[in-house]
Amino acid sequence: MQVSEMAAIHLLRSQTSLLNSSKFKLLPPSVNSLIIYNQHDQNPNSSRHFRPIHSITPKSYPESPLIDVNGASEESTSEPSTRGWSTFSSPQSTPTNSIKGVGSSREEGSRIRVNLSSNVAKSVVSRDFVAGGKKGKSKIHWVCDDCGHSTAQWWGTCRSCNKIGTLKQFSVSENETSGKMMKSSWLPEQMVGQNEPVRLVDVNRGINHMEWRIRLSGLLGLEVNRVLGGGVVPGSLILVGGDPGVGKSTLALQMAALVAVSSDVGGAAPVLYISGEESVEQIGNRADRLSIDTEELFLYSSTDIEDILEKVQVLSPRAVVVDSIQTMYLKPVTGSPGGMAQVKECTSALLRFAKKTNIPVFLIGHVNKNGDIAGPRVLEHIVDVVLYMEGDKHSSHRLLRSVKNRFGSTDELGVFAMSVSGLEAVANPSEMFLSEEYSDSEHLAGLAIAVIIDGSRSFLVEVQALCVSGPGSTRHINGVQLSRADMILSVLKKQAGLKIDDHSIFLNVISGVTLAETSGDLAVAAAICSSFLEFPLPNHVAFIGEIGLGGELRMVSRIEKRVTTLVKLGYKKCVVPASAEKALEAISSEIQIVGCTNLKEVIDKVFRRLD
Repeated sequence: MQVSEMAAIHLLRSQTSLLNSSKFKLLPPSVNSLIIYNQHDQNPNSSRHFRPIHSITPKSYPESPLIDVNGASEESTSEPSTRGWSTFSSPQSTPTNSIKGVGSSREEGSRIRVNLSSNVAKSVVSRDFVAGGKKGKSKIHWVCDDCGHSTAQWWGTCRSCNKIGTLKQFSVSENETSGKMMKSSWLPEQMVGQNEPVRLVDVNRGINHMEWRIRLSGLLGLEVNRVLGGGVVPGSLILVGGDPGVGKSTLALQMAALVAVSSDVGGAAPVLYISGEESVEQIGNRADRLSIDTEELFLYSSTDIEDILEKVQVLSPRAVVVDSIQTMYLKPVTGSPGGMAQVKECTSALLRFAKKTNIPVFLIGHVNKNGDIAGPRVLEHIVDVVLYMEGDKHSSHRLLRSVKNRFGSTDELGVFAMSVSGLEAVANPSEMFLSEEYSDSEHLAGLAIAVIIDGSRSFLVEVQALCVSGPGSTRHINGVQLSRADMILSVLKKQAGLKIDDHSIFLNVISGVTLAETSGDLAVAAAICSSFLEFPLPNHVAFIGEIGLGGELRMVSRIEKRVTTLVKLGYKKCVVPASAEKALEAISSEIQIVGCTNLKEVIDKVFRRLD
C-alpha cells in the first residue's frame, strides 16, 4: 500500500472517532442512501426530532431526499453534494488537507468533502462510517459432525476421531448478545438461580426411587418404560429421532397423553405439546384419530423458545413435548432454524430449563440422509436419553431402540405395530420375525429357527437357505455377515463332509434382520443342510449354538433365557451344544433338549433320527 493511501486511511479514521461521539446517531440505511443524524441535546429550545447532518451517496446510486426520524421526508437545505463526493460534518473545524490517491478534501465550515472515486476511500467509508465504527467480526469454528470436537482451524481429518470429511463450519458472531445467553436473562426469574454445592446425603434424603420415575400405563406404556429403563425421569431431556413418516409425532402425542393421566405421581396433571410444524387444529385432528381425549393435554404452536418458556411458566406442566427441535430458534442466536448454532443453543436452553424446573422435556429430531439425527453431533451429547425409532415403510412394525440412556440400559428394545388408531405394543415380538405356519413338506426344506437376544428380550428369527445345483456356483447372502456365512459353508464342506462346491447357495433372514451374534450359526448350518439334503425340519424345532472352525458347537450367553422363550411359545425340541445340557436341566421337563458336540452329530441326530 502506498504512503498516499495510508494517509487517506488515517484521515478518514480520525473523522470516524468524531462521528462515533454521543452526538451522532446512525439510522438504518434507506434503499438509496445512508443518513446520519445529530441530536440537539445541548440546545433546550431545539426540536426533539433528529436533524439530518449529512448523507453518504455513492456515485453508483442517485441522490435521494433526506428522511426525518419520524418518517417525514424533507429536502436537504445544505449544499448539494457533487456526484462522487460525500460530506462528513464534524463539531470541530478541520484544517484543509490534500489527500493524494483519494482525490481531495476541502474545508467548508465544519464539513469535509471526500471524493469517493478511489476504491481505497470506498472501502474505508463503507467499513468504518457506514458500520458506525463497529466492525462485524465473527469467529469461525470447525465442528466434527461425528464426535463434536471443535477446532479454530480446518483440517482434512478430525483430530479427535480421525474421520475424514466430518468437519463442518460453525460461525459465531461477536456482536451477538452472548452475555445475555450466558446469563439466561430471558428465562423466568425463578428459574435463574445461583447453584450451591449440596451434600449427597441431602440429595437422596426423602426420595423413594421406586416412585421417582413417571411410569406410563397400558401395553404401550410398558414398552416405553422398558426402553427408558423403568419410566420417565423428572428433569430429563429425551431426544427421539427417526425417518420421516416412521411415527415419531404419533408416539410423542400418545406418550404425552399417558404422562398426563399417570397415576404414579399424584393423578392427572397438565402436559404441554408444542409443535413448530403443525397448527393446533392439525394436532387436534390427529388426537381424534388416536382416540386421545384427556383434558390435561394442552396444545400450542410456536417456534420461539422464549415465547414457549413463558407459556410453560404459566401452565407449570408435568412434561413438555417439542416437535421438532429443528424448527425452534432463539432470537439472540444468529442463523436460521435448523442450523448448527440454533439447534445447539435451543437444546442447551431446554436442558437448562429441564434441570431448573425438574420438568422432563421430549424433543423430536429429524434425521439426515445418513440416518443420524440432523444438526451437530454434540446435540446427542447434551441430552440425557437418545431414542431411535426404526421401521420399514413396507411393514407396519416399528422398533424403539435406546442408543444413549443416563438412567438405564441401552440394550432394551420396544416393538410396536402401526395401526389406524396409532401405535400399539406387540404382545409376541417373535411374530414379526417368523413367516406363516408351514407344513412338513419337501418343498419347504431349508427353514430353521434361531433364537437371538436384543437387550433383555429374546426373539425367534427364521433363517432360510436354498441350495441349487448347476454349472456355475454363486452365493447370495442377505441378513448374515458375509464372512460368517463363508466360514459356516467352509466348515460344512471340510468337517461335515457336505459336497456343496457345485451348488449355488442362497441365504436369507426373514423381516430384514441381521444376525450379528454367533448364536445363530447353528440355525444357518441347519437350514443349509435341510435344503441340501432336501429334508424339511418340523415346525417345533429350534437351534441355538456357535460353530467353531473345527466343527464343534460352543456355548452362547444367556442360553437359559433363550430356551425359556421357546417354552413359552410352545416349542417341543431345541438343539444346543452338549456343554449346555447341564445348565438346562431345570427346564428339560418342559422341552426336549438335544445336545450335540459337533456338526456331524447334529446331522446324525436331526436329519436321520429326529421324528
